[in-house]
Amino acid sequence: MGAMKPILIATAVFLATVLPAGADDDHDRVLQAVQAGEVLSLRTILEKAEAAFPGDLLEAELEDEDGRTIYEIKLLTPQGRVLKLEYDARTGDLLKSKERGHR
Repeated sequence: MGAMKPILIATAVFLATVLPAGADDDHDRVLQAVQAGEVLSLRTILEKAEAAFPGDLLEAELEDEDGRTIYEIKLLTPQGRVLKLEYDARTGDLLKSKERGHR
């Protein structure tokens, strides 16, 4: 995951999730939090994930879940499993990790 390409892909995914036309209220709140500097950058979260979990980035999303802003990161592990990570976007704390399936 150390290459720049996954970060660029993740950034594109991130922008697609927070900037769609006709965004709902949750997306508007998330976008405002990003612009106000109230949440950590995607780059910071990806660096945390990379340091703790080897793998290739599959997807990154920024979501508002019950008033809490969460980064959801999906990685493909070297063992061929999908690892889903949830980070608190304000603190960078890992909230949840779940691994599933063999490839």
